[in-house]
Amino acid sequence: MKSRRRHVFRPFSLLYFVFLLFWLLVIVPFIGYFFRNLLVLGVGLPPEAFGAILFVSLIGSSINLPVTSIQSRAPIVTLEEVRFYRVTWRVPHVEMGVRETEVNINVGGALVPLAISAYLLFWSIPRCSFNPVISYMKLLFVLIVVTLFVFRSARVVKGLGIATPAFVPPAITALATYFVNLLLPTSCPTQIAYIGGTLGTLIGADLLNLNKIADVGAPSVSIGGAGTFDGIYLTGLMSVLLITLLL
Repeated sequence: MKSRRRHVFRPFSLLYFVFLLFWLLVIVPFIGYFFRNLLVLGVGLPPEAFGAILFVSLIGSSINLPVTSIQSRAPIVTLEEVRFYRVTWRVPHVEMGVRETEVNINVGGALVPLAISAYLLFWSIPRCSFNPVISYMKLLFVLIVVTLFVFRSARVVKGLGIATPAFVPPAITALATYFVNLLLPTSCPTQIAYIGGTLGTLIGADLLNLNKIADVGAPSVSIGGAGTFDGIYLTGLMSVLLITLLL
């Protein structure tokens, strides 16, 4: 008697195939085109650098560089097995021990936005501004406002790290930049929005909360650890998009 073989196959769906083809040929290039316009036309990055920035952001999102380590005293629970009349009892013991948390910085989620901010700060703003001193003063105002708001909204999430509401940093950055532009129109609002949002989020959410890292309870935390979709990375892009719509 011949044995029967079972074959599992996926039935062909023309609609499903067309959907995947549409996503590949239309949606993905559109997203790439949108980000290219946002970074090149909105922020002012050189067009030839867009491909390198996108590549480093995607690859670097999985790379974390160690910065420092923080030690703290924390209760450590251990179980001791005690046998009595052939019955095993598990007795918990709580002792104070030293817990070490490693602090890392993500390449794609933090270092790339910082590199872009440095380029805009030292190259783009002096070239596009009629008065760089006034532009730097406006940038300082936006940076202080964003840092304070982000610091006030940052919360420690056990096992995760320092978290902030997703739309608070870009919204505050856009409003602060828009307010400055109303008082005295600036020649480079998108650059100010990107730098203010990126550095403000980094300082307010991460640097000013380093003393709370020990409360996270995780063996390691990463600044920009979610890669290209981290708050630092997205805050810069969303801030530029919002200020472009407002102005």
